[in-house]
Amino acid sequence: MNALPSLEEVLEAAVVVSLPMRTRFRGQHAREVTLLRGPAGWAEFGPFAEYGPAESAHWLRAGLHAGWTGLGSPLRRSVPVNATMPAVGPDQVETVLSRYGDPDSIPAVKIKVAEPGQSLEHDAARVTEVCRLAPAAGIRVDANGAWDIPQAVRALGQIAEIAGGRFEYAEQPVAGIEPLAQLREQLHAAGAPVPIAADEAVRKAEDPLRVARLGAADLIVVKAPPLGGVDRALEIVEQAGLPAVVSSALDTSVGLTAGVALAARLPELPYACGLGTVTLFRGELVAQPLVPTGGMIQVPVAETEGGVVVRSPIPDPQLISDHRVTGDREAWWLERLRCAYHVLHGS
Repeated sequence: MNALPSLEEVLEAAVVVSLPMRTRFRGQHAREVTLLRGPAGWAEFGPFAEYGPAESAHWLRAGLHAGWTGLGSPLRRSVPVNATMPAVGPDQVETVLSRYGDPDSIPAVKIKVAEPGQSLEHDAARVTEVCRLAPAAGIRVDANGAWDIPQAVRALGQIAEIAGGRFEYAEQPVAGIEPLAQLREQLHAAGAPVPIAADEAVRKAEDPLRVARLGAADLIVVKAPPLGGVDRALEIVEQAGLPAVVSSALDTSVGLTAGVALAARLPELPYACGLGTVTLFRGELVAQPLVPTGGMIQVPVAETEGGVVVRSPIPDPQLISDHRVTGDREAWWLERLRCAYHVLHGS
């Protein structure tokens, strides 16, 4: 967006909410975000708690772009969506998968691995159970950069053997860009060319295109909020020249619409998207949550004078009231918003 709305206008439109999680995910039992209401629709500001002002500014730029400029026109009206499997025990896998409907309709399952306090045996058991219960789904694993290179070589070799020809890729198995490139070389040299997807190495890097230049990944994972919004994410995909997987930043249905818009606007969509994370929440903010049906999410759209555009669903006032955060936590979030805004204003 060319011009920022005033800070006063943004703060006046801000509402802090908290949605409880069904299962701990990314170390969280509840997801707090700030909703923003702009002239182009509702949006979201939800950088994770450990992110400072500079990193949070990307998330705010994305929210302001969605709420004040808009999410653009879609090329498709529905997008394929993978199931997301938290680091649960094998006995809980079936319950999680049931939230995505018929297992035969699930195009892929992304499985969290390398959870602190768990072992490779835990990961292998989880992958095995997913393979058993969703026999037609592609298999992906996400380590969030928690392995070192020797651990990743061993783990991916074992997981690839379990998943067989259904193993689509490993997402950010090691931290950093150079280690990712080294791991990819070692896997190819060992005759185990597991496709590598870069996530943190793209969205947390000062130069998100460095992954592509160094040949550190076979594909990239793109998330609209940490990349500064849908338009910027589209530019990165085009410049990287690598296949892209659109994923969620653990957004509510309001914030998730930006990811859906990104997927709907990409010229090519070779992989099912990681946009089914609303199923991880116990609570909701909208009457019709953005959850997949039959392995697909319908793109929420609105008719305007300029044509059809993607637009977030409108939160229900009672649901906002039910999940609203006040007091010290509200003040903490609004101060984060102010700090991120000042970074944007000075850029």
